[in-house]
Amino acid sequence: MKSDRLEGRLAQEFRTIGHMMQIYCKGQCGDVTREQGLCQGCRELLAYAEQKLDRCPYGDTKPTCAKCPIHCYKPEPKEQIRQVMRYAGPRMLLRHPVEAIRHLLDERRPVPEKPPMRANRRRNRPADGS
Repeated sequence: MKSDRLEGRLAQEFRTIGHMMQIYCKGQCGDVTREQGLCQGCRELLAYAEQKLDRCPYGDTKPTCAKCPIHCYKPEPKEQIRQVMRYAGPRMLLRHPVEAIRHLLDERRPVPEKPPMRANRRRNRPADGS
């Protein structure tokens, strides 16, 4: 999975979530029509995750979602992502070991200071889009 609007650590986190979604969808969603290895519901959830990563006020200093003091997901998608991670997390060690270990190491990083209210990574970009 690759994102057109994320870069750096956020792009890496999106790739990890994308691989987890593929593992989950293949194992749990049954025989449904898939594009890019995901059913319609899983594609929508992945798009939601990409949107939340793109708008993360922490930017590249973002902690893992489990340690983040800002809970930006709505309750239903949050529970869906939790189920995906619960199912796919252990399987990531076999299918994508480098990403899984990187994610486990990221969980050990200290949580940075909370950004100011209404901080938005997209608002902090320069006007020329670079």
